[in-house]
Amino acid sequence: MHATGRRDNSVGGHQVAQAVKLIHALQFQLVEMGGRLAWIERQNVTHSHSQACALRSEAAALRRDIDEAQMLIDRLKRRYLSNEAHRNNMRVHL
Repeated sequence: MHATGRRDNSVGGHQVAQAVKLIHALQFQLVEMGGRLAWIERQNVTHSHSQACALRSEAAALRRDIDEAQMLIDRLKRRYLSNEAHRNNMRVHL
C-alpha cells in the first residue's frame, strides 16, 4: 500500500530480491530431494516388504514435493522475474 492508502500491484525491488532468494532456496532443495529420490530408486528391492513399502512411499512423497517446488519456482519466476524483465525492457525502449 502506498502512503496515499491506495493499493499498487506493481512489484518492488525488494520483492524481486526476496523472490530470487526463495527461488535459489527451492532450487537447492530440488537438488537435495532429487538426490534422495535417486538413492531410493537405486535401492535393491530385496528389502523386507515393510522396508520396500516405506521406500516406495518416501519416493512418492518426494516426487510430489519435487513437482510442487518446481511449480512454485515457475510461479515466482512468472510473477516477479518476468515482470522485472518487462519493466527493464520498457525503460530501455523509452
